[in-house]
Amino acid sequence: MEEWHECKLGDVIELKRGYDLPKHSRAAGSVPLVSSSGVSARISEAKVASPGVVTGRYGTIGQVFFIEEPFWPLNTTLYVRDFKGNDPRFIGYFLGRLDFMAYSDKAAVPGLNRNHLHQAIVRLPASKDEQAAIAAVLSALDDKIELNRRLNETLEASARALFRDWFVDFGPTRAKAEGRPAYLAPDLWSLFPDRLGDDGVPEGWEWSTIGEEVEAVGGSTPSTKDVALWDGGIAWTTPKDLSDLGSPILLDTARTITDAGLRTISSGLLPAGTVLMSSRAPVGYLAIASVALAVNQGYIAMKCTGRVSNWSAYLWAHENMGAIISNANGSTFQEISKKNFRPLPILVADDATRSAFDSLVGPMFESITANVIESRTLAATRDALLPKLMSGDIRVSSAEMNVIASL
Repeated sequence: MEEWHECKLGDVIELKRGYDLPKHSRAAGSVPLVSSSGVSARISEAKVASPGVVTGRYGTIGQVFFIEEPFWPLNTTLYVRDFKGNDPRFIGYFLGRLDFMAYSDKAAVPGLNRNHLHQAIVRLPASKDEQAAIAAVLSALDDKIELNRRLNETLEASARALFRDWFVDFGPTRAKAEGRPAYLAPDLWSLFPDRLGDDGVPEGWEWSTIGEEVEAVGGSTPSTKDVALWDGGIAWTTPKDLSDLGSPILLDTARTITDAGLRTISSGLLPAGTVLMSSRAPVGYLAIASVALAVNQGYIAMKCTGRVSNWSAYLWAHENMGAIISNANGSTFQEISKKNFRPLPILVADDATRSAFDSLVGPMFESITANVIESRTLAATRDALLPKLMSGDIRVSSAEMNVIASL
């Protein structure tokens, strides 16, 4: 197409190496400090005006980051010093498709040479309006994904705050005892006792142990030498699935097992809604399973079939993570055993209060799940559209209509 042209990357943009900033010189602030793996800290001083496009020069190579505010690129990065009239956001997506490893030094620690990159032959729209239109389609998807992420952070923070107020700080009961005004709806306010008992908790509530309120189980790993045990239709999880989850909901797992593999795991198939907590290396990854699954030996899984709901168990574990970790031991790595976990105390409110709490936080976690699912769909749409838009196989007009209709 005549509207697209081939040229050297150096004719499109100018890349420059980032700037050193020793840790002792970094004052805390609001400015993004961008390393080869993205924003790694917030500091007080910016080195480069926005917008910015940054990629790793050493360390992590291949990721591209679009920065919308003044920032400091570290010397492990390359950033676009001059967009040469091209659309910055388009350039971000464009560079994200470049095979950086083809231009890396053949050394023990690969690195990018900006002069080599400048010689790369690329093909892109000549029209800046066309570039901006392509970027608008893709960024609409990314912006919605980011909005969902922020919404989920807010929803989870709200659930944690509510749990802490009701079941840790005893805010409503303390307010009643001190004669302060009600700050909950009347039907909720009436649920709370008027004072704390001699044990320092709201009257009528009782102490229990987590082992009495949930069924805490572990798992195992089927023999990796037996192919008949693997790659079936049953989800099987290790704590690695939780390490970069980004939300409290586990939708799927990296590996699956067969019925034969499941029979080798004593805890069997755990139901959707099971609360998962990594019990070692490290202790404390948390998630709620949205599907039935089996677990490996790196978990304590909580089946919540008693008085404590899975949402409350998840929030209790977050609130009590310090106590959980302090009960871990081990010479090679810290691990909390089920024996040490089960006696940990948990305060159990009356039935009506627990039910009211679940009716408030349950929809929050359901919204989180819906947002995660939607974001996956949006990401898949973006990943399918991006190469076609960048090659000109799909023109912006039709792509825009499809994207707008889906948002």
